[in-house]
Amino acid sequence: MEQPKYITDLDKIPYLTKEEKETLKQVSEKFVFRVNEYYLSLIDWSDPQDPLKKLVIPDSEELLEYGRWDASDEDTNYHVPGCQHKYSTTALLLVSEVCGAYCRYCFRKRLFRSDVKEAMPDVTEGLKYIRETPEINNVLLTGGDPLILGTAKLRWILEELRSIDHVKIVRIGSKMPVFNPMRIYEDINLLSTLKEFSKEDKRIYVMAHINHPREFTEQARKAVQSLHEAGVIVVNQTPVLKGINDDPIVLGELLDQLSWAGVTPYYFFVNRPVAGNSSFVLTLEQVYQIVEQAKARTSGLGKRVKLVMSHTSGKIEILAIENGKAYLKYHQSRDGDYGKFMILDCPPSASWFDDLPDNEQYWKKPIKKTDKVVSVNELPTMPFKKIGSSE
Repeated sequence: MEQPKYITDLDKIPYLTKEEKETLKQVSEKFVFRVNEYYLSLIDWSDPQDPLKKLVIPDSEELLEYGRWDASDEDTNYHVPGCQHKYSTTALLLVSEVCGAYCRYCFRKRLFRSDVKEAMPDVTEGLKYIRETPEINNVLLTGGDPLILGTAKLRWILEELRSIDHVKIVRIGSKMPVFNPMRIYEDINLLSTLKEFSKEDKRIYVMAHINHPREFTEQARKAVQSLHEAGVIVVNQTPVLKGINDDPIVLGELLDQLSWAGVTPYYFFVNRPVAGNSSFVLTLEQVYQIVEQAKARTSGLGKRVKLVMSHTSGKIEILAIENGKAYLKYHQSRDGDYGKFMILDCPPSASWFDDLPDNEQYWKKPIKKTDKVVSVNELPTMPFKKIGSSE
């Protein structure tokens, strides 16, 4: 099985000028860089604003002072190392500290710092916690990217989860269907493993991260079809990102392509205020208008997508933003306030729930380890964590 070569050295990308490489090395020293030859081939290098280039190639704006490492305070959700339990029926297992693609907008950039150990190579404690917590009926494998793991390791994790009777759904969050689709459709052992553990009453879901319709190539569709044939249900989630997919025509085309391929459009996310992400930020009003115009261009199947903020307090659905007001409700709630309806003033500059005046009346801040804007001078150098791929 021939896989695309991975590149972690900017000097090995021939499309960048010498000056660009020197400038961007400062960024890659702070925020990990990794890409593969297949994905590089999708980029239009003649277009300096190419959206796929912006998704994976470092940008000097990442060094601007902005945001926090952990914008949704995930550090408050850990019950044992590597296992988050924020909502009653759902647990997250951070099974991989490595991604196939280090997307520049990633809200878990902190995981790829040399001084952070949230994802656990040994998930035994997390599995034990899930086994002893019967209200958990679905588990999300995340990280990092679980499909970067060897098939044997992934098989062991699935086998363990399927031995827990109260776990009905297993979800796998992954960029691989579009970043390295060959990893999926060429690995017979992976597909047979997924088919073995995705049953009629206990399905496996792949939560794909498809951000732009140009990522949904013939190879990507083949990967999705292979997953379907293995009994896996594929859904998609993407943040709405400035310079990437902040165009109703682009988002509408993405909704169409997903629906036509049998991939459920699941979530559109508001980009989280994470360190290094300032260049991707849109206001809440902009995001809402773009999404509504995109939904107007697609069928009812595409319109199933929900626009949410994955906030410390829960997933907050944006129902409408009209006449300076934000109409919101809790789609998921840390404190059990599901469906709570909120009306708040929405200043034109607001880009996150915390920017809405008096938002504090609706939620309680958890105890957290840190809560500050990140200065580039505070960022440690983050050496890439290699997994054996050639460069």
